[in-house]
Amino acid sequence: MKWDASYDVVVVGSGAAGLTAGLTAKLQGMKSLVIEKTDRYGGASALSGGALWIPNNHVIKGEGVPDTQDLARLYLDSTIGDRVPEALKEAYITRGPEMLRFLNNHTRHMRFQYAKGYSDYYPEKPGGLPQGRSIEPRIFDLKNMGSLVDTMRRSALSTKGFTMNSYEFHKVNMIRRTTKGKTTALKLGMRLVKSKVTGSLPVALGEALIARLRMSLAEANGELWISTAFKDFIVENDRVTGIVVERDGQEMRIEAKRGVVLSAGGFSHNQAYREKYLPAPTNTKWTSTPEGQTGDIIEPSVKIGASLDLMDKVWGAPSVIDPQGHPFFLVADRGVPNMMVVDGAGKRYLNEAAPYHEFVDNMHSHHEKNNNAIPSWILIDATAKSRYIFTGLFPGQPFPKSWFDSGIVKSAQTIEELAWQMNVSPENLVDTVERFNAFARNGHDDDFLRGDSAYDNYYGDPTLQNPNLAELKNAPFYALRLYPGDIGTKGGLVVDQHARVVKADGTAIEGLYASGNCSASIMGETYPGPGATLGPGMTLSYIATTHMANVVKKERSTLLEV
Repeated sequence: MKWDASYDVVVVGSGAAGLTAGLTAKLQGMKSLVIEKTDRYGGASALSGGALWIPNNHVIKGEGVPDTQDLARLYLDSTIGDRVPEALKEAYITRGPEMLRFLNNHTRHMRFQYAKGYSDYYPEKPGGLPQGRSIEPRIFDLKNMGSLVDTMRRSALSTKGFTMNSYEFHKVNMIRRTTKGKTTALKLGMRLVKSKVTGSLPVALGEALIARLRMSLAEANGELWISTAFKDFIVENDRVTGIVVERDGQEMRIEAKRGVVLSAGGFSHNQAYREKYLPAPTNTKWTSTPEGQTGDIIEPSVKIGASLDLMDKVWGAPSVIDPQGHPFFLVADRGVPNMMVVDGAGKRYLNEAAPYHEFVDNMHSHHEKNNNAIPSWILIDATAKSRYIFTGLFPGQPFPKSWFDSGIVKSAQTIEELAWQMNVSPENLVDTVERFNAFARNGHDDDFLRGDSAYDNYYGDPTLQNPNLAELKNAPFYALRLYPGDIGTKGGLVVDQHARVVKADGTAIEGLYASGNCSASIMGETYPGPGATLGPGMTLSYIATTHMANVVKKERSTLLEV
């Protein structure tokens, strides 16, 4: 075979999983290359919250979180169940903390902090922790990156110039309700002033994670090629030995002596795949992922025998679509009081504050039965608008005129009038609001138990009897259409405990590994906690490159014996 370039490890995709694969391969003595189809590296990870959910890791242990491997096993068994093989769950529990410690010990930049209080998504289940297990990257100054920042994918999320991590956002969301909210806002203001004075460019969340990984990869002399698209595998003697790519309009053959790691993301932007695999209705316009997520590796992988699973599942993200057609993912917005969600008949059908993937699953199941949940409506009143951050707008900040002009927002002085604007039954909506308000006055949601979970409470108002419940009674009332968006698809290539892609009979495809959203999720059909997408992606990448490195060691040992 004539090769245009040769590496030990070739990685397809430049999100957190891909960069981790390229980095850990290089740190273990292998020559690595990461390729990225688009002209920006970072993938969906750069647009994410940047959190990692990895039980029993050294960061949370250092903060006194009472986690153990046994507790983590109990929690994964109670959430994931037997949907994922025990060997894969066990690999995650044991190798995840190992991956974090490895990155901490071998780089200057891979530093994290505990997202204190960010609850597991099902803290009341056996093994769940109300205080949470998630960690997030420390704030990072992009000025340190030099020209590397020029091709980094940047988040379009508007924070009005303020840089904040998830812990700080949680506090500042209550700026008008708590002293902690006000002091956190002051802290953010001081950070903004400091950045203006010093010329620094602080970033948090997914941007900080990707920046730290990219800097670490550069310092390890790992290579990254942008605008390089995967086309196909090169297979010799039943082993993947390289890939075919297109770069600058030219086809190239790249050798992967030790293996190929697929970390190319899901297929959220492929309408044909969405219609083939996902529940209907489905639309690429509802995804918050970047444009490169088109599932390019699926057909070539299946062609060489790879098995697929969980193709009908997404990492659900209930979203409002703005006038420019961009989805706005509602996370904290669904935890605030004075808010409710109804279907096209004007009736509640779920716990609005539930974990976002569960929320979207409920939207689909309700729509299948009643054909009226996609889109749904999210309602708030003037009190909520004045007290809380909602759809990225500060408390009291009006919805943009364009949102009204385009029909994104409906507004009225009475619930009956709002119902007419929404084209739902006024009688149903009035009855629904009255029933909800009665629950709010009593402090308990008898229908859907909103506020019973510590996770529900995390984004609620701690000054109230039930942090998630308050009456919708003060005009004007607002309603916005709500869609079953996603932050990625969660189905893909089935892997074993070594991150090797496997066939239907369970045998591994030699030389081929997968991680991130192009692999079938370790989390099965659920979502145990914040960062249960990025944590497994990075862990599987580390497992893959470690497996390759161990094979090298065995080969060298055999040669020495000979």
